[in-house]
Amino acid sequence: MENYFYYDNPDKSVPLKTERGFPKLGATVDAGGVNFALFTKNGKNVSLELYQNFYDDEPSHVFHLHPVKNKTGNIWHIYIHGIKHGQFYGWRVDGIYDPMNGYRFNKYKLLSDPYAKAISGSYNWDEDSVYGYDKNSSLLDLSFSTIDSAKSPTKSIVIDDSVYDWEDDVHPRIPLKDLIIYEMNIRLYTMNPNSSVMSRGTFKGIIEKLDYLKELGVNAIELMPIFEFNPNSIIRTNPITGERLKDVWGYNPLSFFAVTGNYSDGLKIGEQVFLFKDFVKILHKEGFEIILDVVYNHTGEGNELGPTLSFRGLDNPIYYILSKNKRYYENYSGCGNTFNCNHTVVKNLIIDSLRYWVTEMHVDGFRFDLASILGRDTNGNWIGDLSLLKDIAEDPIISDSKLIAEGWDAAGGYFLGSFPEGWAEWNGKFRDSVRKFVKGDKGLVGEIACRIAGSEDLYGNKSPVASVNFITSHDGFTMWDLVSYNKKHNEENGENNNDGANDNYSFNYGVEGETNDENILNIRKRQIKNFFTILMISQGTPMIYMGDEFCRTQYGNNNAYCQDTIKNWVDWERKEKFQDIFRFVRHLINFRKSHHTLRREHFFTGKDYTGDGIPDITWHGVNLYQPDFSYNSKSLAFMISGIDFVNQDVPPDNDIYVALNFYEKDLEFTLPKLHNKNWFRVIDTYFDSPNDFLEFPQKVTNYYTVKSKSIIVLISK
Repeated sequence: MENYFYYDNPDKSVPLKTERGFPKLGATVDAGGVNFALFTKNGKNVSLELYQNFYDDEPSHVFHLHPVKNKTGNIWHIYIHGIKHGQFYGWRVDGIYDPMNGYRFNKYKLLSDPYAKAISGSYNWDEDSVYGYDKNSSLLDLSFSTIDSAKSPTKSIVIDDSVYDWEDDVHPRIPLKDLIIYEMNIRLYTMNPNSSVMSRGTFKGIIEKLDYLKELGVNAIELMPIFEFNPNSIIRTNPITGERLKDVWGYNPLSFFAVTGNYSDGLKIGEQVFLFKDFVKILHKEGFEIILDVVYNHTGEGNELGPTLSFRGLDNPIYYILSKNKRYYENYSGCGNTFNCNHTVVKNLIIDSLRYWVTEMHVDGFRFDLASILGRDTNGNWIGDLSLLKDIAEDPIISDSKLIAEGWDAAGGYFLGSFPEGWAEWNGKFRDSVRKFVKGDKGLVGEIACRIAGSEDLYGNKSPVASVNFITSHDGFTMWDLVSYNKKHNEENGENNNDGANDNYSFNYGVEGETNDENILNIRKRQIKNFFTILMISQGTPMIYMGDEFCRTQYGNNNAYCQDTIKNWVDWERKEKFQDIFRFVRHLINFRKSHHTLRREHFFTGKDYTGDGIPDITWHGVNLYQPDFSYNSKSLAFMISGIDFVNQDVPPDNDIYVALNFYEKDLEFTLPKLHNKNWFRVIDTYFDSPNDFLEFPQKVTNYYTVKSKSIIVLISK
């Protein structure tokens, strides 16, 4: 595959023939050369520069585009003969520099192509050249920089996707109801030396862990952002260690088409594109789907004091939502700016990006960061079905992909359950109510019943599988920290512990942080098992955060976006230390897979369709048919019929009975009577391994004592 990565670009002595070109955005390769096209409405002059090497600060060729000949509408274009895959290039756009009115054109800044499929080298926020203003001026961004930014090694790269052989790769198309999502960060997952992989912190490192992931039982990998970003964009230092902080999560994208070179071995001169394709092809062969966490709500250019790398210099008031004082940016994202997602040009950019990742990169779905921003108009109003969200869901190429929304944003928008047909959503209400119920809070039994049954209050016009259920994610505590800390401990982030959520609904059970106290460790592990049990027996689509299955800790940091340290790298020694939790989770995942009654695509009715006295779901308390939904209640039981009355195509399953007790005392539950069958115990979270999950279920009597803070799961046979 090396031939894909290297290309001898022409030097200054090589004359290049050009033609008018055509208005297809990006760099389009054919047998004769490359067509280049760029959008700018308010720019006055546009130039394309070619570079022989990515580290050159002088172009080999410069093409000044004619405003009539090389322009169709607001798209500037040129076709250059003899150019091939691997060519380095960049754009310059000249125009008004008037930040008070939103214009930030600067001809001295070499700009990345928004449609570039790869970016070379690494960005450097420490270079004055990448800023559109004079960083030493008291006028700040109202000043103007004349430093040429071509000295930066970040050039756009022409990529010819047709040279890659996908062989017989196809999308697995695992139904949402059967999906078990595993969220991970590529670097953090294998960067620890004890991960025992050769290519730590890379896509290859994940491939080396596939046997582990198959053993665990997950079948969809949700990758935290892999769009090109700058890990060195944070200027703060760790106040405890003095080391500079890193943007290790990557939620500040600088290109929506370019896979980052930060997760590949190599020079970052285009090979990252094909290494990612290899990664996808291998995961598909092993039965995994790939879901990308995509960030279209803002970019890494930041606020008015950020660098001018692409969108800001191409047409600032088109690509960003500006405040009434057009010098500043609306900040619904909490990251300095907000992308103008419902402007037609920006809409098309996002849809084109998604189509590229589906067609050329073969990914299977997307989780949209702060997706509610994509449903806001240019004034910030929620427009839901009239927005880009609807366009994405109905797009003929994208619509077959998994579409998962984070239904809130940093400006107070909370639109859970309001996304158009075709969207699933991270269920933040599931997360919060389960955390509080397991902790022992009151007034939650009714809501827990609703969440376990698939959150019909939110997704009643869709399906339970539209609810992506989770206890933890990259945002917030890990599951172990959820039972080990009463408060967040983000001091090392350098923000005086003011960052990160304050409402974590966590409890430490007697000691803040790590401890050797066996009694505390036992209750913490039991609560971990309780969390996982509720997650896996609930209707909906479950998601696990990396390492939770063996009690990963971030030492109380609930916003570890800037911690590229061994304390934040997944510690694989904990897999051995907490082998009992790993075993329990592995068996629990397999249990869910083995019982289609836990994976229904329709809501329960509570009706008895067969006349045998067994509705599809019945709710109980310690006594049959007497659930206690009062404010002080902390327990609930339910039985799911193994017969799916709505979907007659599925074969009969075991009936399943679950009892949850989060009182400080033990409770004896009366079990439902069965016709010619008996109850067998599979799970009792009170017991230690291996008795907490029985691979060979044991028959039980008509009553079962459920210990304090524990859950039982029975099946009929």
